[in-house]
Amino acid sequence: MAKKTITKRSWAEPFKIKMVELLKMTTPEQRLKSIAAAGYNTFLLKSEDVYIDLLTDSGTNAMSDRQWAGLMLGDEAYAGSRNYYHLETAVKKFYGYKYLIPTHQGRGAENILSKCMIKPGDIIPGNMYFTTTRLHQELAGGIFEDVIIDEAHDSFNLHPFKGNIDLNKVEAIIKKHGAAKIPYICVATTVNMAGGQPIALENLKALRKLTEKHGIKIILDMTRVAENAYFIQQREKGYSNKSIAAIVKEICSLTDGATMSAKKDALVNIGGFLAVNDKKVFEEARNMVVIYEGLHTYGGLAGRDMEAMAIGIEESVSDDHMAARVGQVIYLGEKLIDAGVPIVQPIGGHGVFIDAKKFLPHVKQAQFPAQALAAAIYTDSGVRTMERGVVSAGRKANGENYFPKLELVRLTIPRRVYTQAHMDVITESIEHVYSNRKKIKGLQMIYEPKYLRFFQARFKPI
Repeated sequence: MAKKTITKRSWAEPFKIKMVELLKMTTPEQRLKSIAAAGYNTFLLKSEDVYIDLLTDSGTNAMSDRQWAGLMLGDEAYAGSRNYYHLETAVKKFYGYKYLIPTHQGRGAENILSKCMIKPGDIIPGNMYFTTTRLHQELAGGIFEDVIIDEAHDSFNLHPFKGNIDLNKVEAIIKKHGAAKIPYICVATTVNMAGGQPIALENLKALRKLTEKHGIKIILDMTRVAENAYFIQQREKGYSNKSIAAIVKEICSLTDGATMSAKKDALVNIGGFLAVNDKKVFEEARNMVVIYEGLHTYGGLAGRDMEAMAIGIEESVSDDHMAARVGQVIYLGEKLIDAGVPIVQPIGGHGVFIDAKKFLPHVKQAQFPAQALAAAIYTDSGVRTMERGVVSAGRKANGENYFPKLELVRLTIPRRVYTQAHMDVITESIEHVYSNRKKIKGLQMIYEPKYLRFFQARFKPI
């Protein structure tokens, strides 16, 4: 008898839909008018003019029935809200940090951390910059130094952990500036600007050993720590039988504190926190939060938002949830690879990143190819994406543009929001734009704000 072949079965989302939000369809003529009015910046589009919104996964997730129920348990007391203590318990249980400072979102935590720990002239190494993180470091007088491995800057390199830190680069910085000039090393999980690429636990353990030798702290940007844990589970030797929750706890145990934008992994629409183990840093941060955010037991949040965050933290470390979340991103990425579209590989955790340099080789980087491509995708189908290239990188202190090696368009997938059919529609649109890519022209910037220009800059076609 012939041996029966067992084929791999399809997977499905570990939830069912209880409520729907109707989407608006627009015509190409309407979209042309909308993108022109927005200055060819997808951030300036009105939400009502967008069909499928892949601008960001920040605060755009679908909350669960448990989270919505939690909103009704909001204790809106100005001081000592019971929801704060629920959140504190969740942070200690799933992340292991001793002290908690809630903030309105991640950048609030970055601001407080930078004011507490950075002195003018300090050096802050990190595995690739993130826009708000670097700006807060610079506003505090610090200087960011990129210490990510070189493979991260190559979109086609298949290194499984392109978020890893190059320890030789770290040692060179310590030798040049001295450990006293380095308040902490900023470690992101996963690395957004590299295409959602993870860091390996082996690498983090080696970094911990190095920093302990020199008395340097590690601060985790844990915005997408559960997604990073999923990649460790799938790719790193010795972790295939460990749960996402266990891996997340181990990641955090190798660091001294963390900033968190809970609008991503923790599945809420607003919220974040700073968590630390050092009581002295905690006490200073607790004082700072009162100045910039709100009392230390609400940090700019309503009690109901803290309750939803506490519940979301628990849901975020579910193995079934994370397999479906990253699985949907991989589904879209593989369809684009099959269509011949150049994307960052391996496929990241929170989105698919198109390599705009390879997509539009005829558009010079000074003409903002990723910005032009994001506008073209919206015009084709109403799918809103975002630029992660020279516009996002901003300017140096001398006024010159940063020209990052990676010029990307990010297709960010909100958690628990869209179906596989939406992924198919997105693929067909980008495939159509790719087949007509020679018609896309570069852009000229006609308005530029002083900080974080990608949010509000305006352009016109060249």
